[in-house]
Amino acid sequence: MIKFYDAALSGNCHKVRMLLSMLQIPHEVVPISLPNMDHKTPAHIARNPLGTVPVIEDGDVVIYDSQAILVYLAAKHGGDQKDNLWLPGEPSEQALVQQWLSFAVNEIWNGPALARAFLLFDRDVDLARCQAAGKAALSILEGRLRQHDWLALDHPTIADIACYPYSALAEAGEISLAPYEAVRAWFKRIEALPGYVSMPGLGD
Repeated sequence: MIKFYDAALSGNCHKVRMLLSMLQIPHEVVPISLPNMDHKTPAHIARNPLGTVPVIEDGDVVIYDSQAILVYLAAKHGGDQKDNLWLPGEPSEQALVQQWLSFAVNEIWNGPALARAFLLFDRDVDLARCQAAGKAALSILEGRLRQHDWLALDHPTIADIACYPYSALAEAGEISLAPYEAVRAWFKRIEALPGYVSMPGLGD
């Protein structure tokens, strides 16, 4: 059974929580307390030299980084390549998904995620700069979602899972979601998916 090293307030962990639930993958949750610095213990560093969460252990396979974990879970549990809606096997479709995975770890992380981290965890970042980057990222999402229900393809994929948590948590970084009507409608579509799970600040 998969072991999932999970921190309750981590949006990156929440990506993994959602996909594990949506794909109905049996797993054991191992809580990691960030305030107690569980992620910096020698045992956790042995699993992930970056000292971050999430991490999964699947037998002898150990994977860290939320995007990498999404790819692994979708590839292994999402169905045959030609039928895998979460991570399609066709190269151009895979590339479209990958574009948004990169967007999640760059534009979204450096915008709404770090703005929230400043206010919630006293992270040493430039709040105004992160808020400006967050608004820019949300504007890009808004432009895409005005014309499309989902980010990468015409159905939900791990691209949507990757970009959802920190976008939906933007107001915890004092970035208003009011101007982004299409983005807010996309949140509702994700929250209506079978197996969706919430976390503090999401889906309230």
